[in-house]
Amino acid sequence: MSAHPATPPTEAAAQALAAVIEGLTTELPSDALVVEAAERRAYECDGLSAYRQIPGAVALPRTHEELLTCLRLCREHGVPIVPRGAGTGLSGGALPSETGLLLSLARFNRILEIDADNRCAVVQPGVRNLAISEAAAPQGLYYAPDPSSQIACSIGGNVAENAGGVHCLKYGLTVHNVIGLELVTLDGEIIRLGGKTLDSAGLDLLAFMVGSEGMLGIVTEVTVRLLPRPERTQVLLASFDQAEAAGRAVAGIIAAGLIPAGLEMMDNAAIRAAEDFVHAGYPVDAAAILLCELDGTNAEVSEDVMVVRQKLLDLGATEVHTARDDAERALFWAGRKAAFPAAGRISPDYYCMDGTIPRHQIGMVLERINTLSREVGLGVCNVFHAGDGNLHPLILYDANQPGQLETAEAFGQQILELCVEVGGTVTGEHGVGVEKLDGMCVQFAAPELEQFHHLRRAFDPLGLLNPGKAIPTLARCAEFGRQHVHGGQLSHPELPRL
Repeated sequence: MSAHPATPPTEAAAQALAAVIEGLTTELPSDALVVEAAERRAYECDGLSAYRQIPGAVALPRTHEELLTCLRLCREHGVPIVPRGAGTGLSGGALPSETGLLLSLARFNRILEIDADNRCAVVQPGVRNLAISEAAAPQGLYYAPDPSSQIACSIGGNVAENAGGVHCLKYGLTVHNVIGLELVTLDGEIIRLGGKTLDSAGLDLLAFMVGSEGMLGIVTEVTVRLLPRPERTQVLLASFDQAEAAGRAVAGIIAAGLIPAGLEMMDNAAIRAAEDFVHAGYPVDAAAILLCELDGTNAEVSEDVMVVRQKLLDLGATEVHTARDDAERALFWAGRKAAFPAAGRISPDYYCMDGTIPRHQIGMVLERINTLSREVGLGVCNVFHAGDGNLHPLILYDANQPGQLETAEAFGQQILELCVEVGGTVTGEHGVGVEKLDGMCVQFAAPELEQFHHLRRAFDPLGLLNPGKAIPTLARCAEFGRQHVHGGQLSHPELPRL
């Protein structure tokens, strides 16, 4: 995650950027282009703040015409384009290029339609995640994926990274709730995928685009599925005297055929941090807690609460508390959603990991993470989407102490390798960006990575859309030591090296 020495820009790259800026100065409104260094600094990173780079220029188009102008000039001069949403991403997916154009979609922020009859909404990419549910509330509808940053994160960024949230166990990730997209390719072609109908003509490329991190096109419109508000929602808080027991309980609940709306886990360090910050009523002496939310009709929830309560006790919970009312339910969730900022109050810095594992491996993986924590001498708070097996260990460190950031990075890489080792993945909802490029070398072999590059080139043959993100080059993987090199020659010599 640490910033590596930047390669000095070539004179040709600097001249190309200057030509784009000159063209944009002529063709865009004066407030749609940022060139002053002090103003560009506001865009130097996303939520992964250890990587920083001031962009060469920043464009803030309001219309399709202005957006197409940006793409045309960058294409003509070979200047990289880095799309950016609200900047809340945690993998460096919006890290700028020194000689590139950072393309902010913040002004594409209109809700175009709330279609209650078809239970969907059509919005522009700069619309905040939570704003969709707020707009749909009068019709008794809402948008299910709810990242912890939902008050600020944009739907376009959610699409780029395939964001999740605490209710994705039952209702799915962004990819399961987006039913249509409009995007613009580097060549200026407008493509529409999916829509309000159950099927559409041509290849089904919709899921391919979700999670593509801005490398295939610029999303300009998103159609999302809306759901009716449940008649009743109930939350149970279960305490455990061992974190591993809580992990086993997660697998046991799902194995019993119960699918809660949300099933979240916090270990003692996270419990204490959140309780001190929010005063959510968490048991600070518990080794771990599970928050289990059930929703549906009154009859369904009444029955499921009793079944889940008994199941949690059978699986090792020392105490199970049911929220007394909506206010206490909201307070329980407030503590969970504030866990990340709460960790920032107990450590100068933290590195938020994002890997996914099979649910039945949670207990063992938590044990391994704690062992690694003791070995490297850095603390960890575990707070995560347990029902999905989506881990978010927060590695605590102090960037002012020489070597600690590098130690945290290495520790994080070990966690990702552990996720892959037990049958999981290197990311669940934060995307790859620049953070997990080495993890991709662990998870995928050279032929697989090359196929990713082939697919990308089909949409962006010039490689100008968000270059250097998500898909590592084969040379990088060889340097990382995850691809065999014999006699100075890479394996699969027939494959072109990028």
